[in-house]
Amino acid sequence: MTKRLFGTDGLRGQANIFPMQSELVVRLGLAAGQYFRKGHRRHRVLIGKDTRLSGYVFESALTAGFCAAGMDVLMVGPMPTPAISFLTRNMRANLGVVISASHNPFMDNGIKFFDKNGFKLPDDVEDEITDMVLDQDFKWETPPPEAIGRAAKIEDSPGRYIVYLKNSFPADLTLDGIRIVLDCANGATYKVAPLIFEELGAKVFKLGNEPDGLNINRKCGSLYPGVAASKVLEMGADIGLALDGDGDRLIVVDENGHILDGDQIMAICAMDLMEHGRLRGNTLAATVMSNMALEIFMREKGGRLLRTPVGDRYVVEAMRKHGAILGGEQSGHIIFMEHSTTGDGILAALQLLRIMRERDKPLSELAGLLKPFPQKLVNVHVERKVPFDEVPAIQKAVRDAEEKLGERGRVLLRYSGTESVARVMVEGENQSLVERLTEMLAEEVANGLE
Repeated sequence: MTKRLFGTDGLRGQANIFPMQSELVVRLGLAAGQYFRKGHRRHRVLIGKDTRLSGYVFESALTAGFCAAGMDVLMVGPMPTPAISFLTRNMRANLGVVISASHNPFMDNGIKFFDKNGFKLPDDVEDEITDMVLDQDFKWETPPPEAIGRAAKIEDSPGRYIVYLKNSFPADLTLDGIRIVLDCANGATYKVAPLIFEELGAKVFKLGNEPDGLNINRKCGSLYPGVAASKVLEMGADIGLALDGDGDRLIVVDENGHILDGDQIMAICAMDLMEHGRLRGNTLAATVMSNMALEIFMREKGGRLLRTPVGDRYVVEAMRKHGAILGGEQSGHIIFMEHSTTGDGILAALQLLRIMRERDKPLSELAGLLKPFPQKLVNVHVERKVPFDEVPAIQKAVRDAEEKLGERGRVLLRYSGTESVARVMVEGENQSLVERLTEMLAEEVANGLE
């Protein structure tokens, strides 16, 4: 294999530029169709997308490839990524596909796959599909004309997803009297999210729910939670919910306009589950980017934080391996394995609202559980990605920094998977020390990798 098409969250790039080109995406549909079509019975693939203009191009290209490979295609239109995971299972499809670039701007797009159980594909399967796509001499096992697939639009998919999520909220509770600011990022949740919260009784003030194909994630949603925060204060709301373009991540605002990231949301949910004796193994899974304060919080409460590589798919893999039921990322991907197989921003919001209702406490009081440590991240451009432990000067600088930080601080060095960049992160209880050590380490990394 000469290169990987897939990153940590599927295929992604600018529309009409490699790899997000229609001709390559047709081959991707052919390859995935051939890989997942086993035997002679009919096989089904479910395709959803967000609101990007280029979604029409890639929906048509994938449909052509899958049908040519002999798979029937079910198109559900704009729906959140977690909805596709659920609907793939719910409709007994062999494969689910999401056309989305998540929190990226409209000019980007991407493709990610879910297996029949609603889980993202492992690296080895993606690599096999990549080989088929990039091999210009690959021999396709195309079916005879009478076995070509059919394509159909599914009209009731939003209703299925809405009922599924409402059933995750206790039947004896409502959201009557709760005032919610909801920012849908002009993305895939713009139809279903308001309905879910309104049908549970909330008063919803909507933002980012008028997509035009070009305004997804544009100064709205989870990347710009300050927009929701301002609206919360203006409307006197109880909570602000900022989703991203494909609806798999959530950032929250309390009634005072303070922003809570994924780590703070996970702390609230983990504490609630532990107090009810329902957090299996008292284990929370999170990536290496999660704040050290979360790790200390879990330890002091009698639990543990299981660290994973960056990417929600790796969090899910660790959760499945260790039997954990709660995990996520600082960026707002939260996975409740008892309800879903992937991150779901609406589901996470409902779980948070359940806790607020059951405890009859405002979000600001619940958020006091976790005060994140100061954290600083610097990106350093590098010409080569040498393992950090092979550069003695960098290793010495890391040891010196860790000695100064003590047990309540840490250093993280890692390379970007998509850019020629080394990421230098330091966190600890002392803001000025964190900033000083970050700059020192960034300089050592730049010098050591010249």
